[in-house]
Amino acid sequence: MTSQELFTRAQRVIPGGVNSPVRAFKSVEGTPVFMVKGSGALLTTADGRELIDFCGSWGPLILGHARREVVEAACAAAADGMTFGAATPREVEFAELLCELVPSFNMVRLVSSGTEAVMTALRIARGATGRRRLVKFAGCYHGHTDSMLVSAGSGLLTGGATSSAGVSEGVASEVFVAPYNDLAAVERIMGAHGGEIAAVIVEPVAANMGLVPPIPGFLEGLRAVTKKHGALLILDEVITGFRFGPTTYGALNGIVPDLTTLGKIIGGGMPLAAVGGRKDVMKCLAPLGPVYQAGTLSGNPVAVGAGMATLRILKEENPYPRIAALCGKLAAGLNRIAKDHGKSVSVVGLESLFTPFFMASAPADYDSAKKCDTKAYAAFFHAMLNAGIYLPPSQFEVGFVSAAHTEEHVASFLNAAEKWSSV
Repeated sequence: MTSQELFTRAQRVIPGGVNSPVRAFKSVEGTPVFMVKGSGALLTTADGRELIDFCGSWGPLILGHARREVVEAACAAAADGMTFGAATPREVEFAELLCELVPSFNMVRLVSSGTEAVMTALRIARGATGRRRLVKFAGCYHGHTDSMLVSAGSGLLTGGATSSAGVSEGVASEVFVAPYNDLAAVERIMGAHGGEIAAVIVEPVAANMGLVPPIPGFLEGLRAVTKKHGALLILDEVITGFRFGPTTYGALNGIVPDLTTLGKIIGGGMPLAAVGGRKDVMKCLAPLGPVYQAGTLSGNPVAVGAGMATLRILKEENPYPRIAALCGKLAAGLNRIAKDHGKSVSVVGLESLFTPFFMASAPADYDSAKKCDTKAYAAFFHAMLNAGIYLPPSQFEVGFVSAAHTEEHVASFLNAAEKWSSV
C-alpha cells in the first residue's frame, strides 16, 4: 500500500493517524511517509522509494539502521526470552558499563523512555531536597510529563503557563521557565526562590528548538548557582548522551551534574533509557529510599542487549571524528550554497548534529528561533524529499549524521540542495 493509503487507514484508528505528533508532517504541510525498512543510512518507504536518512529515528541510530552486531545482540537476547519481569545478568552488566563510561554515574536506574527517565529524575530531585519547584528553559523538550509541558508565564519570577490541555495550573505554577543561554535570568529566579527550587533541568545542547549550543560559561554557571542554593542540576542528555563521544556531553566538557538522563543512543534503536548520578541522591529511589519508581519492562533484556552492543562499538571503533567531519562538510556546504544563491539560511552544525535555520542569523534562544521562516523550511524539506533526502519534518528538530553515512551520501545531500537553491 502507498503512504497515502496507509495514512487514510491509520486516521480511522489512531488519533491523527500517527503515534507521535511530529510524524504527521503538519509542520511541513504534507502527508507522512511510511517506512518499511532501514539499512545503514538508507530508508525504504511503503511507496518503494529509497531515501538517504538524515533523521535517524530522531537520534538513536548513531550506527545507522540495522547494524549487524546490534541486531544479532537483540536477537540473541530475544531467543533467551523477551521479558521476565525479574532481574537479569544483562541489566547488571549494562549498568556497570554505563557507570564505567559516565564519570558522574555512581548508580543508575534503567527505564524504558526518555520521558520516563526525566519524570524519575524530577521525582528524585523533589524527594532528595524536600522541595517542589523546578526551573526549565523555554524551547527545551524533556518529554511529555506534566511538569515539562509548561511554557513561559507572564513574568520571569512567576510560575509557568500550561502548554498542553490536561496540564493543571497547579503543576504549571511550580515550574519557572527561563530563556536558554540566559544565566542572569536563572540567577534572578534562584535569588528570589532558591529555597523552593528542587532542580534546574536543561538540555546541555538545545536540540528541540533546532540546534542551539550553550554559550561559554552557561552550563558552568548553572552548576555554580544550583550548588549555591542547594538545588540539583539535571542534564537531560537523552539526545546528547553518547552523541559526541563514548560518554555524556557533561563529561566531555567538565560539567558534573547531580543527575543525568539518557535515552535514544543507549538503546541502539530499542526502547531504553536511564537516570544516573550521585550515589546519595540515587539511593533515594525505592527499594532503598522513599521515592517510588517501577516498570515491568525496565531493563528489558532485548533492549539492553541492543544498547550494550551499541555502546561497545562506539567505545571500540570511535566513529566520532569521521562523523563530525562529514557533518561539518554538510553544514559548510549548505551554508555556501545558501550564500551563493541569496537564500536566507543559517546552518548550525555541532559534531554530528545540524539544523538549517531559515533566517539571516543563527538563534541563541527559543524566542529568536521562533522567528524562522517555517514555510521556507517546509518547501526545502519537500524539495529534498523529492530528491531522495529524508530530513526531520520540522524546522525545530535537528538533523543527524551517523557512522553509516558516507562522503557519497553527503555529496547527494549537497547536490539536492544545489538544485533546490536554483528554483
